[in-house]
Amino acid sequence: MTTFAELLLNGVSLGSVYALIALGFVVIFRATEVVNFAHASLLLAGGYAIAVLHEPLGFWPAVAVGIGGAALVGAAVEFLVMRRYRGRDQSVLAIVTIGVDILLATELTRRIGTDILALGDPWGDAVVTFGGISIAETRIAALLAAALLITAFLLAFRYTSWGVAMRAAAENQETAALMGIRLGRVSLGAWAVAGGLAAVAALFLTVFPTPGLERSTSLAAMKAFPAAILGGLDSTTGALVGGLLVGITEALATGYQGDLTFLGRGIGDLAPYLVMVAVLLIRPAGLFGTKELARV
Repeated sequence: MTTFAELLLNGVSLGSVYALIALGFVVIFRATEVVNFAHASLLLAGGYAIAVLHEPLGFWPAVAVGIGGAALVGAAVEFLVMRRYRGRDQSVLAIVTIGVDILLATELTRRIGTDILALGDPWGDAVVTFGGISIAETRIAALLAAALLITAFLLAFRYTSWGVAMRAAAENQETAALMGIRLGRVSLGAWAVAGGLAAVAALFLTVFPTPGLERSTSLAAMKAFPAAILGGLDSTTGALVGGLLVGITEALATGYQGDLTFLGRGIGDLAPYLVMVAVLLIRPAGLFGTKELARV
């Protein structure tokens, strides 16, 4: 029972980080109706900035610069690349994001090389034990930070003019533009927010118990893709629920992998995708996604 509780807590913490990444997918999709395959590169860029700058600047200033830098990279991608293709088919725009991801990922992996970069976090490998359950301080920090950021995002999405503009653009972009909403500004803000959230996620994906930032860190963003899909790409609530489902599923499958040898090795990495497929077979739009109705 103790093992299950530890795995569950770790899964919730990991899921909250995945929810941050999934929110990035969702916020861009709601603002532009584009699936952003460059999100992994934004995550890697934010993590790389923190890893490089934590020694000369200190940890917390480096985190601030990393978040701001990833937000700036996201805004630059929207302004310099995506805006040039506005009005094109969504499939074309998705392919463009793949090209952007290849460009950014190639440069970042070239800079990182074979090194594993530490981020200089203050938690180290400290572990908290209560009631016989042990959990790393980094996991607790991840859960608290994710809860704070997600709450702030939802409040901004609900009550600020930017959030209202984004919700209007998500409903109908043409009508929103006719009502005076500047779609370019909404899209720019969405990419910037997604970049900032990705940088925070990169921090908590590369601290203990993981060894640090490496070239393959960007692959973690693709683990959050099932979270966005199974929750519904146009649903912020779906991103949260999907992130938690993916995190808990991965933690439990990895923790009990010894009892699941008949399924083969690496079932923990595969489990989130199996859950995604199972959900989509029942609800093709995701758990909270909007079903599109077409008049024939």
